[in-house]
Amino acid sequence: MRPEILFPLFAPVTSLKGVGPKVAPLVEKLAGPLVRDLLFLAPHSLVKRRPSSFMGLVEGEVATLTVTIDSHMPPRALQQPWRIRAFDGSTGFVTLAFFKGHGPHLERQHPVGAKRIVSGKVERFGSEMQIVHPDYLLPIERAAEVPEIEAIYPATAGLPPRTVRKLVHEALERAPELPEWQDGAWLAREKWPSWRAALDSLHNPVGEAEISPQSAARRRLGYDELLAHQLALAQRKAARRAHPATPIQAGTLAGRLEAALPWKLTGAQIRALSEIRGDLASGERMSRLLQGDVGSGKTVVCMLAMADVLDAGRQAAFMAPTEILARQHFETIAPLLEAQGVRVVLLTGRDKGGARAEKVMAIMDGTAGVAVGTHALFQDEVRFRALSLAVIDEQHRFGVNERKRLQDKGEAVHLLAMSATPIPRTLELTVFGDLDVSRIDEKPPGRTPVATAAVPSPRLPQVIARLKAAVAEGAQAFWICPLVSESEEMDLMAAEKRAVELRQVMGGHVGLVHGQMPGPEKDHVMAEFAEGRLPVLVATTVVEVGVNVPNATIMVIEQAERFGLAQLHQLRGRVGRGRRESSCLLVYDPPLGETAEKRLDILRKTDDGFEIAEKDLELRGGGDPLGLKQSGFPAYRLADPVAHRDLIAVAADDARLILARDPALRTERGEALRMLQELFDWKPAGPGD
Repeated sequence: MRPEILFPLFAPVTSLKGVGPKVAPLVEKLAGPLVRDLLFLAPHSLVKRRPSSFMGLVEGEVATLTVTIDSHMPPRALQQPWRIRAFDGSTGFVTLAFFKGHGPHLERQHPVGAKRIVSGKVERFGSEMQIVHPDYLLPIERAAEVPEIEAIYPATAGLPPRTVRKLVHEALERAPELPEWQDGAWLAREKWPSWRAALDSLHNPVGEAEISPQSAARRRLGYDELLAHQLALAQRKAARRAHPATPIQAGTLAGRLEAALPWKLTGAQIRALSEIRGDLASGERMSRLLQGDVGSGKTVVCMLAMADVLDAGRQAAFMAPTEILARQHFETIAPLLEAQGVRVVLLTGRDKGGARAEKVMAIMDGTAGVAVGTHALFQDEVRFRALSLAVIDEQHRFGVNERKRLQDKGEAVHLLAMSATPIPRTLELTVFGDLDVSRIDEKPPGRTPVATAAVPSPRLPQVIARLKAAVAEGAQAFWICPLVSESEEMDLMAAEKRAVELRQVMGGHVGLVHGQMPGPEKDHVMAEFAEGRLPVLVATTVVEVGVNVPNATIMVIEQAERFGLAQLHQLRGRVGRGRRESSCLLVYDPPLGETAEKRLDILRKTDDGFEIAEKDLELRGGGDPLGLKQSGFPAYRLADPVAHRDLIAVAADDARLILARDPALRTERGEALRMLQELFDWKPAGPGD
């Protein structure tokens, strides 16, 4: 139960002055529905409003002036602003401009001859300086209301930064002093303030240093959030391990399967399999993530783990987020397992009637040892005779409850998750802190490296001519068009236009897939491409993870400078999956910025996804590195996973030590830590599960 001292912070934002039915949705969109959400909204910059002189006005800078109103100039046309001419009495004039019909009331509020204090960004208009919509325009006796240093907060349409600042400061007034949850020696070593003092410093900065993620206050608050999260992950891990599982030993089936493979396992595959087998034999429930680049051989390792479970007389389930992915996994493992006498069924949403009923019965009576499928696997009518292992591909694309529903189909079911999105080691704990992680960092033998080249967009006709010649010789190609949410409609139009142009050149056989297509229609086009009936597939990034087309040897990525490094690497991984030479052409609009140039250069030099992920982190330096929000990345409010990455491992170690000494959090510090978890909502069954 939430402590009473936190009630003011968990009150709705409508409890704040000025937040009525119209403003509340804007505040919720910007920060969240609670007072606490505003308290955790950090300013992104600050404005210094020190007194300026007319002679010292600089275009683009904020000026604070003492002026006398000289005249009002109403607009001559609707689209023109209402202008106020003001002067300082001796050296010059400045124009104040107000758009959107701010008319006659300005004349009443600021009559000619009145002395005013004005502050705002200076712009040049013809030969004069002007301030458009000043931040402050007040009677001289209210000059104290213009702050010398003002924190600037994120804003949204209808909710300007100054209003947000007022609401944040009201939220700050409600923040109580709380018992200290951090270790005293650690605080002293880092020279960090208390929680309440850190919030004061965050929202009342006296200089640029205070709003930096590396300020003592920001690092303190960021570490609080990281610790709350790592504590929840460690508790989750401990709770899973508290459920014993029947030990499963390696059997003979896996050996026979391995012998039947057309290649030998890599050292990384052998190491990962050994770690998985250690978990299965331990008598505790496994919760392991198998991380590896596209095409590194994760599915084969999972199949060999499933073989050990089958040898023990148990069943395994293999769940993928889309039907096309589920079908690919089925086509990889079913022939090998069925050659050893194991029945494998594929269950998706398309299965209906008698065929579905027969598959469901085979899972229930145990004649099917392995069930591969989509969300259909955890539906209520699907029951397993003896489920012991759940393998989940791209686990971040399933909700917490969906994963749990599959694991609940058996007793103490082991979880083996797979991810083809390389995460930098420094960030791994934030995404997978409650899982043990195995990495496959070697490519299987026989994989041909993908030749990568950057091509300026004026050479696009040559790229298309080369593509036409390659298709004539039997090649298949992906053509990726960028898609960003700000201009989704325009981007889709560009993709459709590109598909039409390529059809004219290629003689028709060009498919198009994008995120707004209905699922079955998208699956049909992807299947046609996978089966070789479409030589060229124009797509937005919906092909980023998953689809396997060994015959595809060309990847063209248009406007490559708009993509993140890790995303480009994921897309490139769609080709080079067979033994034929493959190429990836990064088409960019010149001139390239410095970061974009470095990004494309890194791709040309390496195909190691983990190295690329680390470089991407270095290049981005903030924001949403690697597009991690789409990879199950936690939505931190005060912790910056890039700027504070040195604190992540420290928080994980601290969490483990705390739980080793005080598993139930009953000590004085333990009680304070429970308050911290309530504050951030990072609880054992909360976000990030």
